[in-house]
Amino acid sequence: MAKNVAQSPLEINSLASLDQKLAMAKRCSHEGVIAGAKAAVVATIATAIPTMASVRMLPWARANLNHTAQALIISTVAGAAYFIVADKTVLATARRNSFKHSDNEA
Repeated sequence: MAKNVAQSPLEINSLASLDQKLAMAKRCSHEGVIAGAKAAVVATIATAIPTMASVRMLPWARANLNHTAQALIISTVAGAAYFIVADKTVLATARRNSFKHSDNEA
């Protein structure tokens, strides 16, 4: 019943603006996920190589770092890299889009 009522131009503009903001937020978060995943892959490789090498070459590491400890070291670094890079990317993208949006209004 409310769908038959004509919407004011202000309501139409606010809905379009809301859709635009939601699309921009999805784009920002998607870029963050992609950048975070790439960082996690690089961090995994960069951590796995020295961890595995140290377990094979250093007597202390061989005695104290079992498979679980090695996996924990590698996954912690990968997880931290993912969240740090994803967060920074989302914030940078949002900031960049905010400046573009404010330039268009001025």
